[in-house]
Amino acid sequence: MDKSINLDEIIGKLKNGMTIMVGGFLTNGGPNAIMDAIADTDIKDLTLICNDAAFADKGLGKLITNCQIKKLITSYIGSNTSAVDNMNSGKLEVEFSPQGTLAERIRAAGAGLGGVLTPTGLGTVVQEGKQVVKVNGKDFILETPLKADISFICSSIADKEGNLYYKGTTRNFNPLMAMSADLVIAETNEVVNVGSIEPENVHTPAILVDYIFTK
Repeated sequence: MDKSINLDEIIGKLKNGMTIMVGGFLTNGGPNAIMDAIADTDIKDLTLICNDAAFADKGLGKLITNCQIKKLITSYIGSNTSAVDNMNSGKLEVEFSPQGTLAERIRAAGAGLGGVLTPTGLGTVVQEGKQVVKVNGKDFILETPLKADISFICSSIADKEGNLYYKGTTRNFNPLMAMSADLVIAETNEVVNVGSIEPENVHTPAILVDYIFTK
């Protein structure tokens, strides 16, 4: 099965109002070429789930700067001045989730769980509006799963079937996000023949990847 896709075809799968996940950590390991392409469109009102808001002029940060994002679910926005300004002006709704909690919420969706219980955020604004569950005499916040219409991730190497390898810290949120969306599109630096990636180095199996875009 040919999983290759080009930028025009990727853009054709997006619609206003969608929820998207984007891998990466301050653009490291992020699908930045795809983000650049989306930033050149008029797609808007997106809900974006990501670790951070990146930078105002790089990667997914461009979508925030362009006001293409309606709601941002993330752990950190301080590196993106546009995100801070848009939040303070009311142009951008931001839901903050502690980084570990954010990862677990994404994983929960991929694992088919109804949520995760965590003590992180008890007694803070993180707890507001959420259910508190007592287990063995201790309180935990019930954090609900996070799922997307499309996950955009990035790998160092992909084989032609869609098995993915991430080098070093580029792995970050990418494997989790590959499990938690209806459609998964992987940007990659290199495509190799099936069997070229050692089985123990397959970080995301091909069954989770719908399309591959080569930079």
